[in-house]
Amino acid sequence: MKFEIEDAQPLADRIRPKSLDDFVGQGHIRNRIEAFTQSKRLPSLLLFGPPGCGKSTLAMLLAKMTGKKSLRVSAPEAGLTKLRKELPGNDILILDELHRFSKAQQDFFLPILESGEITLLATTTENPSFSVTRQLLSRLHVLRLRTLSREELVQVAHRGAEELDLDLEEESYKLLSVMASGDARALLNLIEYTAELPKDKRTPEKLRDSLPEIVVRGDRDGDSHYELASALIKSIRGSDPDAALYYLACLLESGEDPRFVTRRLIISASEDVGLGDTGALPAAMACHQAVEAIGMPEGFIPMAQTVVHLALAPKSNSTYAAYRTAQKEVREHGPKPVPLHLRNASTALQREWGYGRGYQYPHNFPKSWADQEYLPNELTGRKFYHPKDQGEEPKLLAWLRQFKKSW
Repeated sequence: MKFEIEDAQPLADRIRPKSLDDFVGQGHIRNRIEAFTQSKRLPSLLLFGPPGCGKSTLAMLLAKMTGKKSLRVSAPEAGLTKLRKELPGNDILILDELHRFSKAQQDFFLPILESGEITLLATTTENPSFSVTRQLLSRLHVLRLRTLSREELVQVAHRGAEELDLDLEEESYKLLSVMASGDARALLNLIEYTAELPKDKRTPEKLRDSLPEIVVRGDRDGDSHYELASALIKSIRGSDPDAALYYLACLLESGEDPRFVTRRLIISASEDVGLGDTGALPAAMACHQAVEAIGMPEGFIPMAQTVVHLALAPKSNSTYAAYRTAQKEVREHGPKPVPLHLRNASTALQREWGYGRGYQYPHNFPKSWADQEYLPNELTGRKFYHPKDQGEEPKLLAWLRQFKKSW
């Protein structure tokens, strides 16, 4: 017999904490929160953190503690026209998903925050350094909230089960907490779903197969998107195939666009592996083409192969570093004139000016090498490329070293 939920209100709203004492998690900012509650005037805040960590709940609790009239709206649903109509008469604005407002729309808040007309309690899942204007950010205190720990989620799960008069084994609570991936709202949705299951399906052994397939949450436009991609590339650079595979799985299971991943692999193959393994870049390009051809979910197969290949490959960033050094020279001192003997003499006048005069065609010399200068005169002898003695790089340099002992 299925459990009947009488109240249509979502469980997350029904058990939303009524006071800070009931608020779960975020111990690292408790002192700052307490200080805000004891100050004469609540400052405008930006609560930044992953989904389901308690941002909106904390904003509502802080607003409630002031005893002042507040308005709560969600940026995707509320345009500025609606805000202008509803703001008068309110002292506090709780604005969810501030990052969904454009930079121009965010300017709306500057004068009313400057005048003290309103206190803004905004939330965002995106890194405010990129999603909030510098002018608005300077007027807000930023609180960074963290993903809830496994123990904190179990605490939330017990509270939700108690509300539904649901009896579960402790291992079931732990299983649900793992599946929620740090998101308390997702966890409470799972609790509600579990309450609808027959009692014999609620055991830890059967619960996993009975629950809907959970897609790991990933904000592809937010901070976690870039953090996971960064962790993947740094794990490859650090030659750790296990970590690289783990972050690859995190990206793909969160619904990341596989083409985004393969493009990152192409960059890593050239920047981090480079001449250490000259087969790395073709392999990454082949992976990109393979994923385009076969799609997902099977696309993980060539991606996993390429990730391990890149992680195990000898590393050399010599060409990447060489370009950066040359780039710095050009940006700081400007491009120098090309030596006359390297210029193409395509007209009689150019030949008269000396274009191409003295140029030695390497293929006319033994082993196709001619001893001549190619850099501008002011840079003669300057080295931008510094080879590394690992992987395939020494083999590639062996030919040149027979002519240039300095290499």
